[in-house]
Amino acid sequence: MDAVVGGNGLRSFDLASLSGTLRVCHVELVLLDDQPPSASISSFVHDQALLCTFEIGARTRGRFVLPLDWCLLGWLQSVDPQSSWCHGVPLQSGNIVSVMPEGVTEFALGAGSRVTFVLVPVKRFQERAAAQRLGGLGEEAAVPLLSARPHVPLQEYYQGLQERIQQGEVGAEEIDAMLDAHVKEVVTNGPPERAGCNRSRRARYLIFRRAEDMMYANLRRHIYMHELCDAAGVSERALRYAFEELVGISPVRYLSMLRLCEACRSLSSADAGRKSVKSIALSCGLWDLSRFADNYRKVFGELPSETLMRGTYSPA
Repeated sequence: MDAVVGGNGLRSFDLASLSGTLRVCHVELVLLDDQPPSASISSFVHDQALLCTFEIGARTRGRFVLPLDWCLLGWLQSVDPQSSWCHGVPLQSGNIVSVMPEGVTEFALGAGSRVTFVLVPVKRFQERAAAQRLGGLGEEAAVPLLSARPHVPLQEYYQGLQERIQQGEVGAEEIDAMLDAHVKEVVTNGPPERAGCNRSRRARYLIFRRAEDMMYANLRRHIYMHELCDAAGVSERALRYAFEELVGISPVRYLSMLRLCEACRSLSSADAGRKSVKSIALSCGLWDLSRFADNYRKVFGELPSETLMRGTYSPA
């Protein structure tokens, strides 16, 4: 599944490949558009660091948990603030992000979002801070997840880094220079506070999360709208508003895409000798198998059976 999509350089990807972009952990992705996932990704590993720049073609909702010994530092080159957020906080083009292994990172990215990031061991980041003899960035430091300040010097640095990642020309000394730039920014301007939502946005984010958690916990069975409303503690109208604002689709449509993406993940990792398309579909609450096959092919560009067989015979 590597055919070029259109003339914008994006290629079709299977969901398992997209979910493994970070390499050190799995990213749970839910596609929000009724079209095959597409992206443009350039990445390589150098000197115990993963450097990556990517553009994603479809709107996605995702979450991940970094291992305790890794951190992620990055730059949002271009994002749509209407459909991109982190923990409910709208993202802006030019934001610098720093993710430490503090728990689940929740996000959504709009179509066409372009991001450049570097994954490095937390210890290495701390060593760069110690090398500059800077206080307050020891082992207990928790760099804020999102900085809303412009950070023009870092933006300029990442612009050049993005080009060099695509060319595969980043050396160890440049990775250290990038870490030093992050440390210097925190020290020069003081640790920025986590950006927050306004009260109504925060309330709708929590509504969305409660309903989504209920979906994950009951994926095998039919879920009624009143159950989602009860789980979120709101009326159906308020629930719909929350989903429209956070992911741009209705709760029913989101549940449908969630089921398809969960089925795709299971099919990609299952053994065809032990699992069947039917058993995986039923485990995700997809009872109408013919309709499931049609919807699956429309979104992922292949039949569920093809994903199952490809996952079975793919090299580890």
